[in-house]
Amino acid sequence: MKLEKIVVYSAFIVLLLAFGITSFAQTPRFPRFKVLAFFNKRVEQAHVEFANDAIKFFKELTIGNGFVFDTTSSMADLNDAKLKDYQLVMMLNDFPHNKAQQESFQRYMENGGGWYGFHVAAYNDNGTNWPWLLDFLGGGVFYRNNWPPMPAKLVVDDPNHPVNKGLPATFISPINEWYQWKPSPRERKNIKVLVTLSPDNYPFGLKDIVPDGDFPVVWTNTNYRMIYMNMGHGTRIFSDATQCKLIIDALRWVIEIDKKGNVFLR
Repeated sequence: MKLEKIVVYSAFIVLLLAFGITSFAQTPRFPRFKVLAFFNKRVEQAHVEFANDAIKFFKELTIGNGFVFDTTSSMADLNDAKLKDYQLVMMLNDFPHNKAQQESFQRYMENGGGWYGFHVAAYNDNGTNWPWLLDFLGGGVFYRNNWPPMPAKLVVDDPNHPVNKGLPATFISPINEWYQWKPSPRERKNIKVLVTLSPDNYPFGLKDIVPDGDFPVVWTNTNYRMIYMNMGHGTRIFSDATQCKLIIDALRWVIEIDKKGNVFLR
């Protein structure tokens, strides 16, 4: 009986090869790219909650060994030796703290590295004293925010961009604290704004009110392989299917535009 099964299976394999069906033999045995996500346990509680949810969300995407999602709560890992093994650095609720970390991150990005930043990862003000970061993010300094955290109507700026493909023209994003920047990153020629907070939200807030102004919430600096998302406050960020699609497609896009090659086509 065992011999008969072997004969049948062998014949099946021969037929598949005869018809050119070989994809089963080409399935990657190892993860195709590696992500290193930085998070901080000692920051605002709502930012810790977001990081916890984000780690769970992205780890679930690795099912089937599609990619490696490593995490670290030590910003000391932001160094040349560590970063060289990763195609993407993700900042969930933190950012470089000292000159050595800043310089390592800058070298990583200028040599083709990828960055995916959420919410406070892009925070900078007049006391940040890091000109490169200011340029990297599009020249905008933190200006104001709404409070309390609220859902918001968002507008998709470019429906044909891979990050936005398949999204509705507008959608309601879950509860979040939204940061507005001044000047608006949109004013820079090398900034591509992908999603904007709709003026329909104004006046926006109950305690801290944003009355007007341009309000990009997702964008990329076209000089780098990067994307920034304003979302990242509290436990509701991954509660909406449309927004989850946006977050996943942003991850995929930053990975697939790697100059070393699109891993999804290998």
